[in-house]
Amino acid sequence: MKILVVQDHLRSGGTERQSVFLARAFTGLGHPTLLLTFRPGGVLEAEATGVARRSLQPWDSGLDWFAPGLRRAARTAAPDIVLLMGRMANSYGARLAAALPQAAVVATYRTGKPLPWAYRRSLGRVRHVVANSEDARGELRTRYEVPPARSSAIHNSLLVRPPQPADPALRRSLGAGPGSFVLLSVAMFRREKNQRALIEMAAALPSTLDWRLWFVGDGPERAACQKRAAALGVSDKVAFVGLKADPGPYYAAADCAVHASRSEALSNFLIEAQAQGLPAVACQAQGIRECLVPGDTGWVVAQNDLEGFRNAVLAVAALTPEARRALGSRAIAFAREAFDPQRQVAAYLSLFQSLRTHP
Repeated sequence: MKILVVQDHLRSGGTERQSVFLARAFTGLGHPTLLLTFRPGGVLEAEATGVARRSLQPWDSGLDWFAPGLRRAARTAAPDIVLLMGRMANSYGARLAAALPQAAVVATYRTGKPLPWAYRRSLGRVRHVVANSEDARGELRTRYEVPPARSSAIHNSLLVRPPQPADPALRRSLGAGPGSFVLLSVAMFRREKNQRALIEMAAALPSTLDWRLWFVGDGPERAACQKRAAALGVSDKVAFVGLKADPGPYYAAADCAVHASRSEALSNFLIEAQAQGLPAVACQAQGIRECLVPGDTGWVVAQNDLEGFRNAVLAVAALTPEARRALGSRAIAFAREAFDPQRQVAAYLSLFQSLRTHP
């Protein structure tokens, strides 16, 4: 099969990482694949080795939606399958479906945020829609009227290295001692990710708990979160370490993953954290319960329930080292089984073959 993967820009987000991974996997299995982006460059460009690449913008305009010559480039590629990844690419689904009647155009739904009009229109025009959780697939049916026969749920692939030993020097450099309880959040600083709530929750933890809260990531809401930590008098306990190409050392050095996002389809962070042996405490959102085993590898609390969130964090902190290691082992086993990359790639290729066989 000839496959075209369309993504607006190779920034550092979870969807972009999945795009690069899938393009490399399809290529490695003998399916000629072109990764077509609107903008050139991007943080993940170096990871797209071994994959045929093309960008539509001759230089980076900074405009995610600007896709000059998209239909012409798609016709030239002459794909059997077009896989749309990200909000901007999916917004062009209807146009690509009209331009490539011989191809199966497959949209994806990987967000809990409201969709722009062009994206919603595309959902009704493409051949099939892949959601990355069963929750999201249900949302496709109820909110966007995509019938079950035209949708599938394929979870994200787990894209982290095996667990590594904790680095005591890293903990010390961020103010954590041997007895500190380190909470970790890895996400872009966007309003819907709600890191502010994590700061407010941590600030209300009892003074008897020597806690630290580490944020890995960057984005437009970072400065506001730093100001909130200062206003609550906890700047010495909250570390903003910025964007890291490999957050693995921070997973290894932390004790608990925390997530308060209001808008999800499936959380890559929670999956990665469990694969590194971290228990998780998360606010309920679309797909969150599919990222962990509630009450076993993690805890899910209602949105805005800061007391419930604090209680769950304190329950993890109170575990004995043996109990925490056992919980971590269960989390690793769950994440690596449920989000096995080979299984996800096989599911995509099986779907693609079915769409070619039964147009």
